[in-house]
Amino acid sequence: MITDIPWNRGEWTNQPAAVVEQAGDLLVTAAESSDAWRVTSYGFIHDTEHALLAPLPQDSAMEVEFTAAFSQQFDQAGIFVRISAEHWIKAGVEFADGAAQVGAVVTNRFSDWSLAPVPDWNGERVRMRVSRSGDALTIRAASGSNELRLVRVVPLAPDLVTVAGPFTCAPTRAGLTVPFHSWRAKPADSQLH
Repeated sequence: MITDIPWNRGEWTNQPAAVVEQAGDLLVTAAESSDAWRVTSYGFIHDTEHALLAPLPQDSAMEVEFTAAFSQQFDQAGIFVRISAEHWIKAGVEFADGAAQVGAVVTNRFSDWSLAPVPDWNGERVRMRVSRSGDALTIRAASGSNELRLVRVVPLAPDLVTVAGPFTCAPTRAGLTVPFHSWRAKPADSQLH
């Protein structure tokens, strides 16, 4: 069963520069220099992302849909999964090195980053889904009406208290506004492939 999550159900990790509800969408404007990262390669800790979070219990999935219209280095949006300040995952579309990229940052004290180019996704509606079952979190993504495809499988202990929801960041500029179209809860995906 698919359940819509109301925008007012979540709590922000960091308040965005602006938030407007319009015709069912949530328009989120990121603050300049907002980001989420811990240490690896860059040496800094950023915990200024704008993530709207609600519980993600074991044996459930969550899906976020947004328009990925990005133009500046590291513009990004997607779904954020938080276990603690030092243990979190962000998955989505990020504008890096001149093109849209689908990927994930998995952080457990230190961040890692995986990307795959999806230049045709820029300007499109994108769905990101995280599914939690067993000892894993499975991340999937799709543009438009295409089938979801596997992005990453991440270890996640079943007893961890976890929250998740839509997020955006604008590490290099002001004025990025991302329209989020839906936020849904579902049963966990029945299989990995």
